[in-house]
Amino acid sequence: MLEATGVTHGSRRTGLRPPAWLVVALACAGQFLVVLDVSVVNVALPSIRTDLGMSQSGLQWVVNAYSIAFAGFMLLGGRAGDLYGRKRMFLVGLGLFTAASLAGGLAQQGGELLAARAAQGLGAAVLAPSTLTIVTSAVPEGPARARAIATWTAVGAGGGAAGGFFGGLLVDTLSWRWVLLINVPVGAVVLLGSLLWLTESRNGDGRRLDLPGALLVTGGLAVLAYGISQTEAEGWTAAATLVPLAVGLALVGGFLLVESRTAAPLMPLGLLKVRAVASANAAMFLSGSALFCTWYFITLYAQNVLGYSPLDAGLAMLPSSLAIVLGSKLAPRLMHRLGARRVAVLGTLVALTGYGWQSTMSADGGYVTSIMGPGILMMLGAGLASTPLASLATSGAAPGEAGLVSGLVNTSRTMGGSLGLAVLSTLAAARTGGGGSAAALTEGYALAFRVGTGVLVAGVLLMLVWLPRRISVM
Repeated sequence: MLEATGVTHGSRRTGLRPPAWLVVALACAGQFLVVLDVSVVNVALPSIRTDLGMSQSGLQWVVNAYSIAFAGFMLLGGRAGDLYGRKRMFLVGLGLFTAASLAGGLAQQGGELLAARAAQGLGAAVLAPSTLTIVTSAVPEGPARARAIATWTAVGAGGGAAGGFFGGLLVDTLSWRWVLLINVPVGAVVLLGSLLWLTESRNGDGRRLDLPGALLVTGGLAVLAYGISQTEAEGWTAAATLVPLAVGLALVGGFLLVESRTAAPLMPLGLLKVRAVASANAAMFLSGSALFCTWYFITLYAQNVLGYSPLDAGLAMLPSSLAIVLGSKLAPRLMHRLGARRVAVLGTLVALTGYGWQSTMSADGGYVTSIMGPGILMMLGAGLASTPLASLATSGAAPGEAGLVSGLVNTSRTMGGSLGLAVLSTLAAARTGGGGSAAALTEGYALAFRVGTGVLVAGVLLMLVWLPRRISVM
C-alpha cells in the first residue's frame, strides 16, 4: 500500500518525502535530455557526414534511429513503469541513455553511431513515460498539477527547440561528438539525484510485459520508414520500395492482432474507445508528423543555403526556443478560460501560420523573414497545443494505466514525427533532384513545409470534429 502511494522503504523509516518541486525538477531534467537528443544532432549532421563518410540518406537515420526506437518501445516503457516501479524504470532508462551517449560520442563508423542512437532511443523510451507519471504522482490533481504538467511540457519542448543552439555551440567550440558526450556528466548528476530523492510508485498487477507487441510495432515503424525513404531513389512502384512497405504494414497488422488476443496487451485496444484518449493521440500524431521535422529542415536550410555556421544556426533558433516555452506556460491559463479543445485548435492554427510562412523561403532570404518570424509562430503554436492535448489524452486514466497513457502520448507524437520525417525528407530530396545548388535545396525544403502546412490543417479539422467539447482540466 505504501508503494502504491509513492513511498519508498526509506520513507517508511524516516517518514519524510522530498518536496514536490524537487521531484518535478528531476523528472523534467530527464525529459529535457530525452527531447534534446531528438534535435541536438541536427546542426551536427554536416560535420558527422564529413567525419564518418556517411551518405545523405544515412544522415536521416542518425535522427530516425533514435526516434523510431524511442517511439516503438515507449509503450513498453510505460507499462514497465506501472508494473515494476516508475523510479526504477527512470533509473534504468537514464542509465542506458547515458551509456549509449558515451558510445555514440566515441563512434568511429556510421554503423556504430546508428547503433548507439538506437540504444539511446531505447533508453529514452524506458525513461520518458516515467517522467510524466512521476510529475502527476507528486502533485495533487487541480491547478497545481496543470502547472506542473505545463512545466514538464515546457521543459520537454524547450529541450527540442534548444537542441539547435546547444548543438551548434558544441560543434563550433569542440566537435560534433560532444552533442552526445555532454549527456554523460549531466546524466550522471541526474542519476545521483534521482537515487537520493525520488520515491517509488507502481500500480502493478503481476502481468507480464508484451515484448512481442513492442518488437512488432518498432520493426513495423522502422521498415515503413525505410520503404518510404526508398521512394526517392527507386520510385513508388519498384520492388525495393513495395517490399519493405508491405512488410512494414504486415508487422503493424501483426501488432494489432497480438494486442487483440494477448491477455496482457502492450496497448489495450479498448483504451482507444475513450474519446479523449483516441482523439488527442490522433491529433498528437498529425501535429508531430509536421512539427517534429521543423528543426531538421531549418538547420539544413540555414547551413546549406544561407551559409550559417553551426553556432550561427543554433543562435538563430533562440527566439523560437523561447517561444515554445512561452506557449507551454501560457497554455494552462488559456485552458482555464477557453477550455482544452479551443486552446489546442488555437495553438495548431498559430503553428500552421508559421509553417505556411516558412514555405515561402528563398535562397537569398533574410534572417527575420526566413527563420525568426516563422520559427516563432511555429514553436509558439506547438507550445500552446501540446499541454491541452497531453491533458486531454491523460484525463480519466485509471491509476494502473497511467504510465501506459503517458507513454501513448509521447509515442503518438514521436511515431508521427518519425514517419513524417521519412515522408517530408523524401519529398524534399525528390524535388531537389540531386542538385546541390542553393536554389534547388530551397525548393525541396519549401515543399516539405508546404506539405507540413497541409498536415496541420488536417490536424485542426480533426480537433474541431473529434476532440471532446467539455472535459475537466487537470
